[in-house]
Amino acid sequence: MIEHSVVTWPPAPIRTERLVLRQSEARDRATFIELFASPEVGTYVGGPRPRADLERTGPEVPGRRPGFFVIELDGAMIGMITLDRRAAERRGHIRPEAQETELGCMFLPQAWGHGYAAEACAAALDWFAGAQPGEPVVLCTQAANDRAMRLALKLGFAEVERFEEFGAEQWFGARFPAAAPSGT
Repeated sequence: MIEHSVVTWPPAPIRTERLVLRQSEARDRATFIELFASPEVGTYVGGPRPRADLERTGPEVPGRRPGFFVIELDGAMIGMITLDRRAAERRGHIRPEAQETELGCMFLPQAWGHGYAAEACAAALDWFAGAQPGEPVVLCTQAANDRAMRLALKLGFAEVERFEEFGAEQWFGARFPAAAPSGT
C-alpha cells in the first residue's frame, strides 16, 4: 500500500497507448467478481473463489484504496494492479525491516496474450518511481507461472531467491531504481 503521507491518492488516471489505470468504481464490481471467480486466473493464486460468496460479501466499490489501480481498455475493466507493502511475516525480502512495495497484477483471461500486463505494469512502475523516487519494488510469483515469470523479467525484475510457500516453489525478484548519473 502506498503511504498516505507521501503520495496523494488517487492520482490522476494514467494513460498509456491503449489503457487507462484508474481508481476503482462501482461499475467495476461485476468484473472483480468475474476475475476472482475465474478458474484460469486462480490457477497460481490459491484457486478461484466461489462466485456466490463474492457477490454476497464483495464491497460495492472493490479495491478502493491507495496502491490499487483498475486497468481499463476501451472503457471496460480488464484487470488490476496493486502496489502494496509486502507482509513482514512472509518470506522474501530485500530489506532487514521488510517494508518493500510489492507489485501484483491480475487480468481477465480474454486480456491475456496482448501485452496489456506489460504495458499497464510498466506505467504503474513509472508512476511509482516518480511518487517514491529511489524505492525498489519486489514481486513474488509461483515459479510454475510462466507468464508471470516472463513479465517480471521484461519489466526489469531480477531473481533474488526461490523458496517454498503455499505448497509451491515461489520466485522472488526485485527491481531497483536506475542509478543516478554521476554528473561528470
